[in-house]
Amino acid sequence: MNDLCVDIGWKSINHEGEQLCGDHVDIVEQDENSIVVVLADGMGSGVKASILSTLTSKIISTMMAEGLKIEDCVSAIAAALPICQVRKVAYSTFTILHIIENERVELIQYDNPAVIFIRDDEIWDYPKQELYIEGKKIYKSEIRLQENDIMVAMSDGCPHAGSGLEYNTEWEWEDIANYVRNISAAGYSAKNLATMLVDECNREYAYKPTDDATACILKVRKREPVNILFGPPRNRDDSNRMMTLYFSKAGKHIICGGTTASIAAKYLRKEVRVNMALDEESDVPPISEIDGVDLVTEGVITMSRVVEYAKDSLEENELYEKWGFGHDGASLICRMLFEEATDVNFYVGRAVNPAHQNPDLPISFNIKMQLVKELTEYLGKMGKRVKVSYF
Repeated sequence: MNDLCVDIGWKSINHEGEQLCGDHVDIVEQDENSIVVVLADGMGSGVKASILSTLTSKIISTMMAEGLKIEDCVSAIAAALPICQVRKVAYSTFTILHIIENERVELIQYDNPAVIFIRDDEIWDYPKQELYIEGKKIYKSEIRLQENDIMVAMSDGCPHAGSGLEYNTEWEWEDIANYVRNISAAGYSAKNLATMLVDECNREYAYKPTDDATACILKVRKREPVNILFGPPRNRDDSNRMMTLYFSKAGKHIICGGTTASIAAKYLRKEVRVNMALDEESDVPPISEIDGVDLVTEGVITMSRVVEYAKDSLEENELYEKWGFGHDGASLICRMLFEEATDVNFYVGRAVNPAHQNPDLPISFNIKMQLVKELTEYLGKMGKRVKVSYF
């Protein structure tokens, strides 16, 4: 078994005036290292297109996750989707990316724009096999994965962005491929790459999309663990055990909370140095420094902001520029968790902080536990492996 994993991110914009998107992305885990990703594009826009694309992606991903052969899944859905007699096109098109043991990918493509494959910073013309299933032309590819491979699946609203605007040329497949290749060099996560691509498509449409547009990006990378220490243990006698377990873990280390930082510094026989340089554009408390620790921040207030950013990242991802470029503690945590980490290990102390018992402060023990619960849930939805240990 290799140490690779696949980072997945996607974003959609709706046809102007429509509340529902005619594209749909469905992601189903077969097991710990195998994932089925389906991007479906329903014909037209609005409710009808949304229903068609949702049914298509759900049927295909569910059948494949249950172990049916790709040909059987495609045959079933292709037979269920007739050709529109007026437009002479399928009622729903689809792209399937089947990740197997994080070692290889099977691509199945039906009438969507071809998947862009970037390898070694170059756009790769990967091999395709042409099949006919239920009278429909399907392209199939089997590719062994390498670290830093990037795959871009999209609906036809992306390469058609800008159509009909006199001052704009059409945003072609080659333009999109070069755009992703150029921005991917900066090391962005799959989610942010997808967000930046769809935002650019929206600009090409002059923010009035004449079609639904969706991009789903998969990025192959090595596993990177990040460990978070949040709060002192309920029993003081457990401090050394908690610190030993925490610092024995490979990967980067984040400490949240002043008391927690003091305990860690004592264990390491180091000093806590407060960095009073505030980010003027942020109201998050300043960070500290301990030799041997990657990041030391304030506790509950900082973590509350991280949870806010995590929730937004899974939705519209409108705040990514704030945490993506900010220098406050919350932004730094977000970049380490959202961009860098593949595995996140929480070490959560259940001691009640006396400073939080002031009735004038909107902080309580229950809030701290709720923050951990929400953040682990959001990180799980981002595809991270999350483990929580309580002390």
